[in-house]
Amino acid sequence: MADGPVGIVTGGLKGIGAACALEFGRLESRMVLAARSLAGGQGLVSRIREAGGDAVLESVDVRDPVAQERLARRALDEWGRIDFLLANAGVADQSRVSEGDPERWRDVVETNLLGVIYSCRAVLPTMLDQGSGHILIMSSVSGRESYVGEPVYIATKWGQVGFAHALRLELLEPGIRVTVIEPGLVDTPLTRDNPKVRPLLDEIEPLMAEDVARAVVFAFQEPSRVAVSEIVIRPQRQLLPQL
Repeated sequence: MADGPVGIVTGGLKGIGAACALEFGRLESRMVLAARSLAGGQGLVSRIREAGGDAVLESVDVRDPVAQERLARRALDEWGRIDFLLANAGVADQSRVSEGDPERWRDVVETNLLGVIYSCRAVLPTMLDQGSGHILIMSSVSGRESYVGEPVYIATKWGQVGFAHALRLELLEPGIRVTVIEPGLVDTPLTRDNPKVRPLLDEIEPLMAEDVARAVVFAFQEPSRVAVSEIVIRPQRQLLPQL
């Protein structure tokens, strides 16, 4: 039976989130996997259990702070602690400021930025009581660099990076680690199913979700004296896109 660290993974059933959950499963981690839709989730849970871990599923909209608190309670009810949070849930938008949909922009901002903040707020009381924990925030190289075609998405990713570094400073004394991960182009359902982004996958050899997952777990496994505060990981040949 799995007896490793306990964590929460938002956006945990597809792409990078699913790959990270499986990689954590190899550490015998026990996880609450959260997503809006739980379709296909039981198959992932089976794979995690085969790898040595365990997982349960929760349908959650990360834009809802009350729902985020339910995730934390589920982890505590199941396993009594929370050792890590991977705040991974996110959505994209390709539109220009002159013609984009404000309602879509609201969804992007509330999911990518407020959703991450709500996730952290939900787990921190437990981590502070424990005196330990690790928050991992999945951002993007779009949080470090700008280009034409995704201005609102870029704004949320820059916000995530700024928030992660501010949170790291806030949590220095309690000893809770914060890592922000900034992948470049990754071959996931989010990118492959997007007609504007798909051509970029064909121009270079993109990252695979498993590449990002290994980086995430590397940061988590470092000794407590080590803070891997930021990871930038990108395809060897990637240039900035022009969407």
